Amino acid sequence: MRLNPSNEVSYKARLAAQYLMEAQEAFKWGNHRLAVASSQLSVENSAKAVIALFRAPSWSHDPSHELLEVSSTLPPDLKKLAEELADITRQLAAEHGRATYGEPFRGLTPWDLYDERSAFETLSKARRAKEVMNLILRKLGVSLQE
Repeated sequence: MRLNPSNEVSYKARLAAQYLMEAQEAFKWGNHRLAVASSQLSVENSAKAVIALFRAPSWSHDPSHELLEVSSTLPPDLKKLAEELADITRQLAAEHGRATYGEPFRGLTPWDLYDERSAFETLSKARRAKEVMNLILRKLGVSLQE
């Protein structure tokens, strides 16, 4: 199987958008765990959409290092945006495991970990990540259907 970069970029961007919509709905209904989990996946896929412009993204939940590697080929203004996206991605990567498994050594389930404030903060980061992804892709001439 060969990677088609434009399809991969579009696919990852669609995943980012759909996970963000799911996170917003979950937050609206007070499901803080799902809001965090879906926000993290939205951020992860926002980063992977940019990475896919240059190479196949890994299956890691923290592709921030990959994004920083490919950002070196970007113009300075886009490099700054890619670095911001990588920072958000790194910040939220651990939430994948926490939102799935909780903190077993502390006896906390995923539902014990998140409240409205933490879910709102994570959702805000996911919104910014998608915005940054869209800015980078648009400035590089990639048009997305949403």
